[in-house]
Amino acid sequence: MFETTCARIRENRLIAILRKVPADKLVPAARAICRGGVRVLEVTLDHSRTDCAAEAAAAIRTLREALGGEVSVGAGTVLTPEEVDAVADAGAELIVSPNVNEAVILRTVERGLVSCPGALTPSEIVSAWESGATFVKVFPAGVMGAKYIKDLQGPLGHIPLLAVGGVGAENAAEYLRAGVLGIGAGGKLVDAGLSRSCDWEALEANARAVCAALRPEA
Repeated sequence: MFETTCARIRENRLIAILRKVPADKLVPAARAICRGGVRVLEVTLDHSRTDCAAEAAAAIRTLREALGGEVSVGAGTVLTPEEVDAVADAGAELIVSPNVNEAVILRTVERGLVSCPGALTPSEIVSAWESGATFVKVFPAGVMGAKYIKDLQGPLGHIPLLAVGGVGAENAAEYLRAGVLGIGAGGKLVDAGLSRSCDWEALEANARAVCAALRPEA
């Protein structure tokens, strides 16, 4: 499971972020973007809700049952070790966070899952890597720009980075050239409005566009 998820991230270069997609639209939305080429999904925890971990766990179970081994499914915005356990028990294969929390990283590693904490500064990136992260997501990447990623490559080129936040089909190739391994795409890929309106063709087209932008020849 761990190796398969890592391979999918490295080969597909993309984590599709499912945020605020209605529960009854989750499976058809996921199927649409998978038809577009996506192989790794992230279900985010909504911390404005007290039951966010249970809600995300239920979504992960639903997606794994519906999609089987076609894709890897993980959880995002995971802030505590307890949340790691909740989504891991539901079958999450990937744990993504917006910050560097050593306890979250260590629990993720203990559970045998792919760890992808969010970091911005060189100190945070190194701290995440030394704590056991599998990949480090530079977040919010769009605020800093691709040149910032390129500047990080000199001292930190040994750390596999993902660019998340403000990255989509229009600028993904620029971030790849700057040195990231891949990207995480939310609103620029999985538009919640398209999910609510059941525009599965548009979602599939979004996915195809982002995946095309991430191909080496793009």
